[in-house]
Amino acid sequence: MSKQRYYTANEVRQHNTAADIWVAFLGRVYNLTPLLQEHPGDPLCRPIIANAGYDISHWFDEKINDIRKHIDPVTGCEMPYTPSGRFLHVPPPCPRTDWATDYGRPWWKNEKYCIGLLSKKTRFIRIINTLTSQEQQLEVCSEESLQEILQRYLMYNSHAGSYTWKYNGLNLDMTKVLEENDITDEDERFYELRMNDDQFLPAIHLHFNDDLTSA
Repeated sequence: MSKQRYYTANEVRQHNTAADIWVAFLGRVYNLTPLLQEHPGDPLCRPIIANAGYDISHWFDEKINDIRKHIDPVTGCEMPYTPSGRFLHVPPPCPRTDWATDYGRPWWKNEKYCIGLLSKKTRFIRIINTLTSQEQQLEVCSEESLQEILQRYLMYNSHAGSYTWKYNGLNLDMTKVLEENDITDEDERFYELRMNDDQFLPAIHLHFNDDLTSA
């Protein structure tokens, strides 16, 4: 099984329309665009669309990885708790003849919609190309290896693989995450000191290897 990609909350938030809709819950990211395409105009899509691009973990009980439940005050029965309104694959509170139960697995349990993991902690770093003096600021996931961060950086430099990545003059291990390369996260320290850490972002320097074979 291939390693799942990590996403930042900001990346998820960019997909916030009915035609392009992502949500996150319980640490995972889901692309629900195909689901909504299968149910055009269905009013049960509205709560999902209203929360497009956001973390909807509060809809779920992490202990059972399922919809939260409550006791319905009218029927006295245990029912799904949907404060934003009933949504796709949630049964109605009372029996109905128009309720189809042949949809298979509910979408929140269907792995085909899961596209990756939501980062528990993101970081901002600077990447400086020593050949061109160009500098980019990136938001990256703390769980990502340097090789995965390189993939994010390719949009700015398609030959990023032809560079040696260094921090404080030392070569970085591209298979390890930032912390494992001694690029420590000092957000809490700056917060305690009431300092703006944007002025002290760690800088990774790229040194050209005179080799354009990696693109």
